[in-house]
Amino acid sequence: MLVRIYTGGDGQSHFEDVGLPTEDVLRVATKAGEDLVFRRSGEDSFSDWHHPTRRQYLIVLEGEMEVVCGDGSARRFQAGDVLLAEDMTGQGHQTRAIGGGYRSVSVGIPE
Repeated sequence: MLVRIYTGGDGQSHFEDVGLPTEDVLRVATKAGEDLVFRRSGEDSFSDWHHPTRRQYLIVLEGEMEVVCGDGSARRFQAGDVLLAEDMTGQGHQTRAIGGGYRSVSVGIPE
């Protein structure tokens, strides 16, 4: 669920249900050089060994994903879980959707 709170023309605060983005990837600039990235992973998606493009927090919004590290360990993350991705070098990690697709949002950590 994505909800906006705003000040209406009446000077009062109001909620607006805006829903999650429908695009597979949506970048929202927060300030110069930083952004939020909303991502939708398709059913049975798999991403082989890779690194994050930046140090970032990844928050699972819907569904479930599995991350496998180079040491062979695997962890599952579901809605509400947060992953701090800092493996910028080395082998990296794999990700895959569990039981369908998942949605996430990531935010970069300033250097």
